[in-house]
Amino acid sequence: MERFGRWLDSPWRRGVLAVLAGALPMFAFPAPALWWFAYGALVPWILLVRSAPTARRAVYDGWCGGLGYMLAVHHWLLPSLHVFTVVLAALLGVLWVPWGWLVRRFLAGRPSAGRAAAALVVLPSGWLAAELVRSWQGLGGPWGMLGASQWQVAPALRLASVGGVWLLSFLVVAVNVALALLVAARGVRVPAVAGLAATAAVTSAAWVWAPRPAVDGRVRVAVVQPGVVDGADSGERRFDREEQLTRGLAGHGVDLVVWGESSVGFDLADRPDLARRIAALSREVGADVLVNVDARRSDRPGIYKSSVLVGPQGPTGERYDKMRLVPFGEYIPARSLLGWATSVGKAAGENRRRGTEQVVMDVGHGLRIGPLICFETAFPDMSRHLARDGAGVLLAQSSTATFQHSWAPEQHASLGALRAAETGRPMVHATLTGVSAVYGPDGRRIGPWLGTGDSTAQVYEVPVAHGVTPYVRLGDWPVHAALLVLAAVGTHEGVREVLRRRRRSAPAPSAPHARTGRGSPARPGR
Repeated sequence: MERFGRWLDSPWRRGVLAVLAGALPMFAFPAPALWWFAYGALVPWILLVRSAPTARRAVYDGWCGGLGYMLAVHHWLLPSLHVFTVVLAALLGVLWVPWGWLVRRFLAGRPSAGRAAAALVVLPSGWLAAELVRSWQGLGGPWGMLGASQWQVAPALRLASVGGVWLLSFLVVAVNVALALLVAARGVRVPAVAGLAATAAVTSAAWVWAPRPAVDGRVRVAVVQPGVVDGADSGERRFDREEQLTRGLAGHGVDLVVWGESSVGFDLADRPDLARRIAALSREVGADVLVNVDARRSDRPGIYKSSVLVGPQGPTGERYDKMRLVPFGEYIPARSLLGWATSVGKAAGENRRRGTEQVVMDVGHGLRIGPLICFETAFPDMSRHLARDGAGVLLAQSSTATFQHSWAPEQHASLGALRAAETGRPMVHATLTGVSAVYGPDGRRIGPWLGTGDSTAQVYEVPVAHGVTPYVRLGDWPVHAALLVLAAVGTHEGVREVLRRRRRSAPAPSAPHARTGRGSPARPGR
């Protein structure tokens, strides 16, 4: 162990180990059967930071682990952004610097029972703070949040209805901290076991207490996935394929037809012929068609991505313009400084424009839908607001064609399960090339996934539910609680530092006069 400790004295070696340890949690995402791996994947990182000889080294370990985590989360961007992906991961890794400091502060050496018990709350709170900051759309958004690895675990989906994906992240980190204590700090096994028991109790209570969505009907929603269409005229040929697949839905009694993101490459006002063809499909199928237009608008400057509802008479006037754009994919932040990214990867040559508000659309049959476009399904607040505004079904139009040979399509499709469970509303995730999926109001999958490359139209019986989940009603309360915990820790550390400095600066007490005889003080000069 001493030899290994000396080997770890090298900052480079510690950095490499921290990067690898930070990347471990991502193995819980691509393979659905490995969801359990997330509950121990942070332990090596925690143990490494805990062993840091100084606070500065712990901060370094936190940054390197954060770099590894973010690089693993976004590794599928490497073919598009190349080396810039590593630069972004290094910048975002800074968010785990405070977490590294907290790990050492509460777990270093032989922690007392009190410090160990506090770590079970403080360290998950610090993790949530990092996830909160990186969830800002300008920093890449909440893609790959740790709690999202639990998207197909039924008890976790029930917890999501109470506190959203934030509560799942908190509990996953708490379990990892408890396991790290069991491994490295045998003297505090009681708090560690108590933490594991508390996590199990919270999950069980949520399973019993959390209200279940009350299903009060079903609608038939058709997802049209044209598959891979390449070539110079791919836009026209994709439209032809979507038209052919939609026409095959006639007589199936569908209530709504959904096309994927960028399914129409022309503004319908500029191409009335396309609008007439979609309207003819609506009449033939007997349902409105929700298309997605990716084009320069005729009524205002700039390129927009828009969900447009088309009925038997043409566009109904129901339109939603995408609000949260993909950094570098759809716009370049601070283009004057970072515009060089277009020369090293497939960054956006022109910034797309943003919408200003979310929209709930009425498609008839008593059905109201809340559209989201691609990247927006990663943001739990957007689906929550749609549910509060009266949406009965959440709809996501997406395209992951650029990343067909990575696990990004599967991970993106899995987010629909969390959004459905959080809101108690079914979620339809429709893509151009896969993966398309549908989830019920409890977050469980309905029907088959449409895999990458499949070219088909699939009809789903989607249960519609009513009622309000605790998460929709209370919002991101786990984040607010975590910030309060961190504020309390900061106050305690600040007071502790002030008292320590006062003790240092206080004058030393004067020595008593020496005595030469019984009760007689000595006098100078005698």
